[in-house]
Amino acid sequence: METAGRTAATPDTLDFTVENVEKALHQLYYDPNIENKNLAQKWLMQAQVSPQAWQFCWALLNPDKVPEIQYFGASALHTKISRYWSDIPTDQYESLKSQLFSQIARFSSGSKMVLTRLCVALASLALNTMPEAWPGAVAEMVRVFQEEGGGMDGRARCLALLELLTVLPEEFQTSRLPQYRKGLVRGALGQEWGSVCPLLQQLLRRTDSPGAVKARVLRCLSSWMLLDVPLCESEGLVHDCFNALPDPELFDTAVEAVVNAISQPDSQRYMNTLIKLVPQVLSLQDQLREAVQNGDMETCHGICRIAVTLGENHSRTLLEQVDHWQSFLALVNMIMFCTGIPGHYPVNETTSSLTLTFWYTLQDEIMSCESDKQAVYLQVYRPVYFQLVDVLLHKAQFPSDEEYASWSSDEKEQFRIYRVDISDTLMYVYEMLGAELLSNLYDKLGRLLTNTEQPTSWQHTEALLYGFQSISETIDVNYSDVIPGLIGLIPRININNVQLADTVMFTIGALAEWLADHPVMLSSVLPLVLQALGNSDLSVSSVSTLKKICRECKYDLPPYATNIVAVSQEVLIKQIHKTSQCMWLMQALGFLLSALPVEDILRNLHSLITPYIQQLEKLADETPNPSNKLAIIHILGLLSNLFTTLDISKQDDESADGSVLPVKTAPPPPGPNPVVVVLQQVFALIQTILSKWLNDSQVVEAVCAIFEKSVKTLLHDFAPMVSQLSEMLGQMYSTIPQASALDLTRQMVHIFASETDHFPPIKALFELVTSVTLSVFQQGPRDHPDIVDSFMQLQAQALKRKPDLFLSESLDVKAVFHCGILSLKFPEAPTVKATCLYFTELLPHCSDMPLLARVVQEDGKLLVQAVDLFLSESLDVKAVFHCGILSLKFPEAPTVKATCLYFTELLPHCSDMPLLARVVQEDGKLLVQAVLEGIGGGASRNLMDQFAEVLFSLNKHCFSLLAVWLKEVLQPPEFPSSRVTTEQKNNFSQQILRERVNKRRVKDIVKEFTLICRGLHGTEYASEY
Repeated sequence: METAGRTAATPDTLDFTVENVEKALHQLYYDPNIENKNLAQKWLMQAQVSPQAWQFCWALLNPDKVPEIQYFGASALHTKISRYWSDIPTDQYESLKSQLFSQIARFSSGSKMVLTRLCVALASLALNTMPEAWPGAVAEMVRVFQEEGGGMDGRARCLALLELLTVLPEEFQTSRLPQYRKGLVRGALGQEWGSVCPLLQQLLRRTDSPGAVKARVLRCLSSWMLLDVPLCESEGLVHDCFNALPDPELFDTAVEAVVNAISQPDSQRYMNTLIKLVPQVLSLQDQLREAVQNGDMETCHGICRIAVTLGENHSRTLLEQVDHWQSFLALVNMIMFCTGIPGHYPVNETTSSLTLTFWYTLQDEIMSCESDKQAVYLQVYRPVYFQLVDVLLHKAQFPSDEEYASWSSDEKEQFRIYRVDISDTLMYVYEMLGAELLSNLYDKLGRLLTNTEQPTSWQHTEALLYGFQSISETIDVNYSDVIPGLIGLIPRININNVQLADTVMFTIGALAEWLADHPVMLSSVLPLVLQALGNSDLSVSSVSTLKKICRECKYDLPPYATNIVAVSQEVLIKQIHKTSQCMWLMQALGFLLSALPVEDILRNLHSLITPYIQQLEKLADETPNPSNKLAIIHILGLLSNLFTTLDISKQDDESADGSVLPVKTAPPPPGPNPVVVVLQQVFALIQTILSKWLNDSQVVEAVCAIFEKSVKTLLHDFAPMVSQLSEMLGQMYSTIPQASALDLTRQMVHIFASETDHFPPIKALFELVTSVTLSVFQQGPRDHPDIVDSFMQLQAQALKRKPDLFLSESLDVKAVFHCGILSLKFPEAPTVKATCLYFTELLPHCSDMPLLARVVQEDGKLLVQAVDLFLSESLDVKAVFHCGILSLKFPEAPTVKATCLYFTELLPHCSDMPLLARVVQEDGKLLVQAVLEGIGGGASRNLMDQFAEVLFSLNKHCFSLLAVWLKEVLQPPEFPSSRVTTEQKNNFSQQILRERVNKRRVKDIVKEFTLICRGLHGTEYASEY
């Protein structure tokens, strides 16, 4: 390992000796070649777990070695003890312990990083031997280090002992102990607190203790608090922590210790201790105010953390102490001060955001009380929450234009997120304060806008509007008597700022449903929206607001239609907006035109899209290049989005799984549908474009999107185009197969396969694309997973909507069956999912399709073999399991859904697959943790049914393990959410464990729990969930 050339050639052939380890470490730290570094690191990792590690690790700790080499030796020791404990003979426990004690003593005055690793190694040994082989382990550690001798000075000995006691609980938290031993060792450590507590108290209270020792004591205390040491047993030490807070050197560690102590799940049992803590927290107010005056953000942050932790974790307990209500109210007011701390977040302060969850928690506790208690609490705390609204709106105000311009983009984004959090809090607070809150906001805004004597800042006006917007976006305000007045006030606002204009737009958009019930007010706000359309800085807010108004109020907009179309057309021609906003604008116009008479729709369509058709004709004549490709896709996208919402007849929504066709609730007007008229006019032009761009998947996808969205919107009104579109699709797919063409075919099958008049062209198209796709499979489908996915979805849809398609003599059912078996082996989850759907739709037809029955009889064994892939010894089930856990945390909903399906299919096999059962037993806790993270707020609420199915499957097939996992995973405070209490977590666990039959009930339990975790439980916002 001396030179780059030699090392790169033979790293794995070297023996694991002291000399080779040292050479590899030198290469890792000093070789400039990154490949050699990687080789060295790989070899060292192998060395660390090798049997020879027991020989070289002690030699590497020799005093003549450099710290980097000594550190590797200590790390190797820890690795062997923590991961390969079973390899150590019982009779060597004592000698190993003695050697570690002696090495720690030697390094107490040496390298800090080596000392820490040695302490971690001894801690791991203790965890593996206590309480049976090493009873009273901690007491012995304290005794050994308190004894004189060994050449150690007292201070070094003390710091070494504190380091050892600090890493012991930390090592326990990350250890790989089996579950049965974890509980045993936790109990043993709890009993050892009696040896630790007096030592920490003594060191912390001695006036001659150096600052470094006191800081280490506080770190040690913080570490032990994570073991849920009873609060009553650490009360004296917590008091000492408060005394340490004025010392700047000890402040951070003291805060951490106090927070860990009072946030233990079990600490609410010790009511008297908690009551004593309140005055101690209140005593920090002078230090807090001084820190605010001095601009000391760190101290503000730390004191706020303590106050919020006490209030958030114990609000119910403290609320119920009626004899001490004034002290708790004082604590609430202290937290209010932290919420309204001077300065703009996040530039001048970062403290106020810590307090927001407290207000959720306190409100939940008040509103969940019995009615008589609730009335008393509301009398006290409603004024507090009205004050909170004022504070939050003040904190939501933008800084001056000059100051805001000086902020970085990251600071602006943090401020935007902070305002969203404030918006969510206001929405939640509305549940307590009700209509009076809106009246309060309206009165303030009215006074602000009508006061001509005193000039007002745009920031103040914007913040009050932001409050209205926050509430109106999620709460039904149709009953409110202040909204007409608000609509009347909006035109009086002097809009001289982009941020204010944005909020005005979003506020109008939030009131779109109210405007639909009060159309007479449209004339007050619509001119503002149309004027804003011409400002590129207001692109998102103005376009989204117009879209909401056109969607909600379309039947009241015909008098304004000409003006809306003209303004929209102008901004589209001037290219003021980005592509996504142009698409939204077209959707808005689709909603608008839907409510007009057919002749007016056609006239407006002609005016609106003729320029684009002319541009498309010009582009169709040009030689394909990247520039005109983007222009073509843009124009096709505009047409797609227009046709997505242009529907002249009402319809109910389609069922969630697409199995039931949407129903038209009113007959369409007589005559051809305007969308069909336009599509027929441009059909030849689209064919011309396709002829030049057929090999470009993005252009083909854009073309298919026009027809797919039109079919979804028009349903059977699309009928006049079925024949010519089927013919064009067949030609497209025969020339160059693409997934988007299959997806459009699937839509056509879904809508028209059951109609006698349209069955022949649909049947011919289905047979053609099936035949072409079979050719793709023969050539090797691995390069086309998107085609395979779409093909399997098409086959499943055909079986669901019109199984007669499979009775055709020209359809090779056997070949399609074999394609399905091949597709099951694809690594892409969506493809496998689509294929499984195909087989579940196919197999029930064995009874009524003799040809299919024969295929299944002959080749069904191959299908079983494909499904039995998980029984293969060469498949790393554990690795796949962990991939699944990782996939649960993806932001993409389809990925999470596919992963949940994987787990619900996997878990029932624990009984017949011993390898899988072992994996689940070892790592099932990680699965439960990942599922609860998603339920706690890490995943979209639309995925809760899928998470519930995983929990249901675990409960059904791994009940005893799930009971243990739920208890352990839910134990840490603030998991899976800071908004959920220990009692609520326990209740959730019990409810889940009780339901082993009723899957629907489990889904309801999960939905309720996720609302609690997100702070949405009991709100109107969640009532439709």
